[in-house]
Amino acid sequence: MSTEAAPVVSEREAHGAEVMRTLGIDPDAVIAGVAPLDERFGHTVVEYIFGDIVGRPELDLRTRQLATLAILTTLGGCEPQLETHLRATLRAGATRAEIVALLTHVTAYAGIPRVMNALNVAKRVLPPADAA
Repeated sequence: MSTEAAPVVSEREAHGAEVMRTLGIDPDAVIAGVAPLDERFGHTVVEYIFGDIVGRPELDLRTRQLATLAILTTLGGCEPQLETHLRATLRAGATRAEIVALLTHVTAYAGIPRVMNALNVAKRVLPPADAA
């Protein structure tokens, strides 16, 4: 029998975990994924990014996710996160056509190479055009 106490989860972290689950993102996997390097960092992502930022009420999750796709595409080099957030954006209610239109729109601001990288990720994640 273990004598270790269960970790205390703050209200902010619990809210962030709920937001992540709504988007189809596993908060426990995010925490476990970085725990061998930094035990606290994954909790910070859940608590701060999803609890305090993504979970704010002023914008709906669909709008926030579309903004996230635009930002990740513009930054470049974020393809693993882009893949996760493409799925989350679909779960948040955006359509395939809206996502493709958004990525196309980003071309004017971020350039063709960044958008081509995002479209290559989108080809793996988005449903086929005839299924959307």
